Amino acid sequence: MVSKSAIVLLSGGLDSATTLAIAKQEGFGCYAMTFRYGQRHSGEIEAARRVACAMQAAEHRIVDVDLAAFGGSALTDVKLAVPKDRNSLNQDIPITYVPARNTIFLSYALAWAEVLGVWDIFIGVNALDYSGYPDCRPAYIAAFETMANLAIAKAVQGQGYLRIQTPIIEMSKAEIIRKGVELGVDYALTHSCYDPAPSGQPCGHCDACRLRLKGFQEAGLTDPLEYA
Repeated sequence: MVSKSAIVLLSGGLDSATTLAIAKQEGFGCYAMTFRYGQRHSGEIEAARRVACAMQAAEHRIVDVDLAAFGGSALTDVKLAVPKDRNSLNQDIPITYVPARNTIFLSYALAWAEVLGVWDIFIGVNALDYSGYPDCRPAYIAAFETMANLAIAKAVQGQGYLRIQTPIIEMSKAEIIRKGVELGVDYALTHSCYDPAPSGQPCGHCDACRLRLKGFQEAGLTDPLEYA
């Protein structure tokens, strides 16, 4: 019986699908939140729909936020090329970083959490096998959690403390995949690629694809997706 609930940010990718599975394993009734933020393709939104359905989320909201209005990222501005086959994945901040994305997403999740009376928000950020984004670091998450508890009425009134849960933040991609497989995640439903082919197949060369493929290889498993 579910006695507690959580908001889970669900992008449709490998990390967020695993995070949703972990939240369910921990006994949370999960309210999934996905964003149509002006990204260059809709593949991840469709993947999020599939994952939310397969994992029986209590509710799945798709929220429209127009980050493409500001640009500044290869994920929201088609005039900027998605980097392929970068030599270093973790040492600089690539053009695929979307300015303030996690801050905006967590703020929306915070609003929904307050309305629902939920005290936990799960986000699948990772500080090991990732593309170097500043809003995936533990220091950022800790700062947002502190801010959130200064911002919402119920926390200020002493009714509870809101937690930003990051269960995979210190896991390698291989460890994340192994955990997901253990929990029954169907990674064939997920989408990770930044720049898929017109057919929808992942490119295999962007940071997200390379990290995903590296993770499956190190986990001794085969990625169920077919690459272009």
